[in-house]
Amino acid sequence: MEIALYLIPVTLGPTEVNQVLPSYNHDVIMGIRHFIVENIRSARRFLRQVDREFPIDNSVFYEMGKHADERLFSQYLQALRDGKPMGVISEAGCPAVADPGADVVAIAQRQNLRVIPLVGPSSMIMAVMGSGLNGQSFAFNGYLPVDPQDRAKKLKNLETRAWNEHQTQLFIETPYRNLKMFQALLQNLRPQTRMCIAAGITTTDEYIHTHTIAEWKKIELPDLSKVPAIFLINK
Repeated sequence: MEIALYLIPVTLGPTEVNQVLPSYNHDVIMGIRHFIVENIRSARRFLRQVDREFPIDNSVFYEMGKHADERLFSQYLQALRDGKPMGVISEAGCPAVADPGADVVAIAQRQNLRVIPLVGPSSMIMAVMGSGLNGQSFAFNGYLPVDPQDRAKKLKNLETRAWNEHQTQLFIETPYRNLKMFQALLQNLRPQTRMCIAAGITTTDEYIHTHTIAEWKKIELPDLSKVPAIFLINK
């Protein structure tokens, strides 16, 4: 097994591992005992999903926490420098994409350590794939402001960019605020702007639909208060 920092994708929700991850990932994971993770509990649960016989008790977990700490992350990589393969595990999807794992990867690159991304589900890429919106140029904007006025201003700015540059704009919201985001979109965007809601991707709750704002105003949205969703807009 090549000595490297392996970026290990995780399921996006309650989905069978073999439905979204190739068997090669299983083989790689079984050869790793040092993991840098976003959350230890969820990482251990994921490894058990990959293989019930995974030696959790013989593995070492380094938690990233909520704030980047370059010195600490560099210390975490010592096992890799000592010649042991390491893995990075996020709470969902691909690590290092809109994820604190990016800081770990940046340090590894600066130190000329081998980095190997594995194949797996990315909610952002899959949302673009399923939206029918421009996939040649798109931008992920993370969370938008919670304050209604600030959020409205940001939405209009993103809409202007989408129309002027024909660039698909992606953003997310905490699930329990999905409905408020949906309402803000209907209130602030042009009737002809196209919007996609991609929620529960790869799960049994999957909902991916694209309509104009005018059309969305006539549609009854399902309950997405507990379902992770990505919102996409373009002209």
